[in-house]
Amino acid sequence: MGNNLLKGKRGIIFGALNDMSIAWKVAERVVEEGATITLTNTPLAVRMGTTNELGKKLNAQIIPADATNVADLENVFAESIKILGGKIDFVLHSIGMSPNVRKGRAYDDLDYGMLSTTLDISAISFHKVLQVAKKMDAINEYGSVIALSYMAAQRTVCGYNDMADAKALLESIARSFGYIYGRDKKVRINTISQSPTPTTAGNGVKGLDTLLDFAEGLSPLGNATAADCADYCVVMFSDLTKKVTMQNLLHDGGFSSMSMSETVIEDYRKGLVANE
Repeated sequence: MGNNLLKGKRGIIFGALNDMSIAWKVAERVVEEGATITLTNTPLAVRMGTTNELGKKLNAQIIPADATNVADLENVFAESIKILGGKIDFVLHSIGMSPNVRKGRAYDDLDYGMLSTTLDISAISFHKVLQVAKKMDAINEYGSVIALSYMAAQRTVCGYNDMADAKALLESIARSFGYIYGRDKKVRINTISQSPTPTTAGNGVKGLDTLLDFAEGLSPLGNATAADCADYCVVMFSDLTKKVTMQNLLHDGGFSSMSMSETVIEDYRKGLVANE
């Protein structure tokens, strides 16, 4: 049951592949809160995933697009404005992929061509989205743009590989473009640093199950789920946060402020006993 926090608002959701996707949960929640949206993903992802099912469920049109292609992004904004009947109020960037991670390349043995692809898809696409939107004047004043990030942008997480570099760049783009877009058009740009989440992309990270268990034990409130993240996005897209911009918003159950917890210590002790 929604509270109409986004009643009358128009949005674009990038990256809803299937019902494991955070973007999928966000799309469901923003519509529940009264928004109308378009969905966009790569043509391959639209064919291989279940985005069409989501579109039918939410009465949302799907605009296939490669987020690394400026012409495609121009079409996404132009078509969304036409379909939704006006300028855009919010955008979610939930895009990330690393060929090095998929191929199992270690961080000290990266393929640099693959690294360029990682950065282009996972971070530079965010700059392209923002630059296209600004040049087209496609987003209303106090509109909100959110990109999904992860703590590995600031701290070393074993196995996260070159995606950590991509997330660091993503957060930097939010700050740098956030100043310009806020100054010129009163548009706010933030990243949400989410708990480790078992999405299709996240499952490619080595040792994700162990990481999820560790984060759950260390976080006072436990891991934030995809549904929790969707709730946070609703608040960030709403008029309740009109003066929040250029921030990396930590959404991880307190994990990022912890060093050690009783749960983790007890698990460690049990491991020592088991190995005796």
